[in-house]
Amino acid sequence: MTWLDLPNDTRFGLANLPYGVFSTAGEPARAGVRIGDSVLDLAAVLDDPVFAEPVLNGFMARGRAHWQETRARITELLTGQERRSAVEAALHPVSTVRMRLPFEVADYVDFYASEHHASNIGRMFRPDSDPLTPNWKHLPIGYHGRAGTVVGSGTPVRRPRGQRKAPSEELPSYGPSRRLDIEAEVGFVLGTGSELGAPIGVADFAEHVFGVCLVNDWSARDLQAWEYVPLGPFLGKSFATSVSPWIVPLDALESARCAPPGRDQPLLDYLADGADWGLDLTLEVRLNGELVSRPPFATMYWTPAQMLAHLTVNGAATRTGDLYASGTVSGPDEDQRGSLIELSWGGKEPLKLANGAVRSFLEDGDEVRIAATAPGPGGARIGFGEVSGRILPA
Repeated sequence: MTWLDLPNDTRFGLANLPYGVFSTAGEPARAGVRIGDSVLDLAAVLDDPVFAEPVLNGFMARGRAHWQETRARITELLTGQERRSAVEAALHPVSTVRMRLPFEVADYVDFYASEHHASNIGRMFRPDSDPLTPNWKHLPIGYHGRAGTVVGSGTPVRRPRGQRKAPSEELPSYGPSRRLDIEAEVGFVLGTGSELGAPIGVADFAEHVFGVCLVNDWSARDLQAWEYVPLGPFLGKSFATSVSPWIVPLDALESARCAPPGRDQPLLDYLADGADWGLDLTLEVRLNGELVSRPPFATMYWTPAQMLAHLTVNGAATRTGDLYASGTVSGPDEDQRGSLIELSWGGKEPLKLANGAVRSFLEDGDEVRIAATAPGPGGARIGFGEVSGRILPA
C-alpha cells in the first residue's frame, strides 16, 4: 500500500508504474514513472545516471532482470517511509510537465494482425472473392515502416501530399491526400535486441520486449491505394506514426493476458504460442472529443509473441528501441472498428457525429485521441494514457 493519496479508481497505481520521458521548465528531459496524477523523477531518487538521459534506451538495454529489479525498487520507494520526503520532493504533477517521445526508435515494423480489420478491408476492395488473402491465417503479415517519422503524442500531423488516382480518374494527379485516416494500434518496444541470424522464439518474447504503448499509424488511403501494388505500403504510411508517452511494462499486464481466438488453420511450429500472449486491452478512439469506437485487442488473431517470432524467423536482427505495432485493432461490431475507412465503410456510410458533422475521412483541424485500459490485479484497471494528434493543412 502506497502512502500517496491515490483515488481508488486510479489507472496509474502501484500495479502499473509505466515509464516515460518528461521535462520541466528550465530542466532537461529525463526518465520518470507515473504514479496517480504525478510523475516520479527517477534521476532524482535512483542513484543511476541512465535515468538522466533523454530517452529510455540505455535503461531498456539492460534486460529483463534489471527491469524487474528497478520496478521493485520504485515500488519500495512509494510504499516505504525511509525516503518518503525525498520521494515527495521528486514528484511532479502530470499537468505541469512536458512529455517527450520516450525512446529513440531504431526500426519500425507494422503488422496486420486483426482478422476483423483485414476482413473488412477485403470485403470493401475484393467484394467478389475471399476477404482474406490465402496466406493470412498462416503468418502475421506486416511491412517495414520509417522510424524517422515516429513522433510523440501531441505532435501535429501535416496532411501529406502525393500521387493519388481515384477509380473514376484516367490518370494520377499530385496533391494533398483526400482520404486521410487513422489506425488505432498497440505497439511493442524492444529492450534487448537479437543478433543477425538468431530468431526470437515465442517463448522468449518477455525477455526482449520492454513494454507496451499506444500507436496511431496515420494513413493516406488514396496514396496507399495507388502505390501499394506490388510492393505494399510506402508514402501513404511513412509521413507520421504517433506513439503514446507512457510505456507500460509487461510485468504490469499479467492480469491482462488471455488466449488468442481459436484457430481454424494449423500453425507452423515457430508460431505455436504456448505462452498465450494475447492481451485483453480495450481501446477508445475519440474524434474531436467524441467517442466513436472501442476496439478490443483480445480479438487479435496474432499475438505480439507470434509477431516478434515471425519478424525474426528469417534471421533479421533486432535492436534496443525497435518498435513493432499490431496493425489496426478492430472487433466484430460496427462500433469496434479502429479506422475511419471501416467506420464509414470506405466513405459510403459517413460517420455522423453528435454535433451534426459527418466524417468519412479526416479534415484539417480534426483531433484524434486514442486511449486504452487493461485488467489489473484485484479487479483494478491499468491505464495506458493516450496518443493524440491534430491534422494541419498540407
